[in-house]
Amino acid sequence: MSTKYQFNTLPDSAIVYRALLRRQWIDEANLVVSSAYLLRANEPGLSVTIASVCSPEQCAAKFNNCFGVASLQVGQIRELGLDAVPDSASHAQIVGLPQVKDDRNRAERLADLLAQRSSIVWQPSQT
Repeated sequence: MSTKYQFNTLPDSAIVYRALLRRQWIDEANLVVSSAYLLRANEPGLSVTIASVCSPEQCAAKFNNCFGVASLQVGQIRELGLDAVPDSASHAQIVGLPQVKDDRNRAERLADLLAQRSSIVWQPSQT
């Protein structure tokens, strides 16, 4: 039952969005912190939305609480030995990350590198 290859590979130039669902995933300097990119238990990969079919606002609207949306270029993900693999027309998984319980050092290093490569493109208005 593999649907993993049903969708076209994303080009290196593609942008994906990571919904920042926890307030602590954004630091006081308004930067994404590495914990936003740590793989949680039982996750096959990190959930991202494909930017070409969804705006940052639409990405955020899928969640009850979203504190921001960060963008990443697929080529920069691949430079780390990871990949963004589509699993629907609008969604992909960042794959290749280890679970923290399996390899804490590598998981934290990759999460930090992903955070450094991402930038916040949407936050809720402060009204």
